[in-house]
Amino acid sequence: MSQTKKIVELCGKTFVLIGTAHVSKESVDDVVRGIREEMPDCVAIELDEERLSSLDDENGWKDIDIVKVLKDGNGFLLLANLIMASFQRRMGAPSGTRPGDEMRAGIRTASEMGVPSVMVDRPIKTTLRRAWATAPAGSRMKLLAVLLSSAFDTNEVSTGEIEALKNSSEMDNMMGEVSEALPSVKKVLIDERDEYLAAKIWESVSGENGSRNKVVAVLGAGHLPGVERRLSEIAGGCSTDVSGLCSVPEKKRSARVAKWLVPALIVALIVSGFFIGGKEAGIDSIVKWFVCNGVLAGVGAVAALAHPLAILVSVVGAPFTSLCPFIGVGMLSGAAQAFFCKPKVADMEAVLDDVSSVRGFYKNRLLRVLLVFFLSSLGSSVGTFVAGSQFVVGITQAVSGLFS
Repeated sequence: MSQTKKIVELCGKTFVLIGTAHVSKESVDDVVRGIREEMPDCVAIELDEERLSSLDDENGWKDIDIVKVLKDGNGFLLLANLIMASFQRRMGAPSGTRPGDEMRAGIRTASEMGVPSVMVDRPIKTTLRRAWATAPAGSRMKLLAVLLSSAFDTNEVSTGEIEALKNSSEMDNMMGEVSEALPSVKKVLIDERDEYLAAKIWESVSGENGSRNKVVAVLGAGHLPGVERRLSEIAGGCSTDVSGLCSVPEKKRSARVAKWLVPALIVALIVSGFFIGGKEAGIDSIVKWFVCNGVLAGVGAVAALAHPLAILVSVVGAPFTSLCPFIGVGMLSGAAQAFFCKPKVADMEAVLDDVSSVRGFYKNRLLRVLLVFFLSSLGSSVGTFVAGSQFVVGITQAVSGLFS
């Protein structure tokens, strides 16, 4: 355990950091042995309360209200959670290890020893929302590409490769690749969580729990260097206040303006068509808007094999929702799909298996709703760009004609 166990002595307190690979049988043994050997006053677990509940209730997917998920703007978060859960489960399959088994072992061992366990990770929803909100548009596309590639990756990972993830050299290489490809995402997923984890681990033996002198922290191996470094900074006087890491950053002023600017620009171009090209040109612009936006949103819904009425909702709704910053056509088409093809219990039970294949997305009714949501939204976005481009070209030609 030399590379996966770090003992840090700071301000009269002992912090024992045990690094794990989340689907490793060996990590489960390391955690149990480490806690029993160290006899800590408490055990800190890299989980938040919601993920702890999901570990206890593996059938929680059955309770998903997909319409509410879309209404609350959490379609991407749900998809990301499903893909990550499915990927980890596939990685653990060769060794018969379930994702989070080492965390379960840590909690169980602490309970058997009469030692309190503390959840010290930031809520996963907050982490994913911050990652999405702070990522530039290009990084968002890369993030989606990474998620989808991991979802459809059928290569088996050997037990030896999983265990190698705990070695500092392997982990350093992987973190270096993430930093280079997705620096803003790495900052949220790794660096911020290192800071958050260290603060909560410190508080688990300090503050109200000042009588505690030793804590064993069960963490993913990738967090060990950052958490160890941050604990030393806290011991040197840095604050443990991480409230700034617990909220989703407000959109920049430019982004808030753009949300209104695009619809306003489209309307202005259509109105300009009436003034510059006359009634016929203005009506032609309106027709182009409805055709481009509605048809391409409908094409997206058709590509998702949506219910006919969900396709109709996409075609009719897209030209209007594209001019409204508060609602997207994907929410309407996804809700329609869920209403006419309501996901069944069997879909909920099979969702982690089905999310790993294209066929599964079309077979599973819950995943089909997400597919309709995303593809109709994508079609509408492309339609807005195509129609807007045609408006600009048409007005430019009309103006040129006036001066020729």
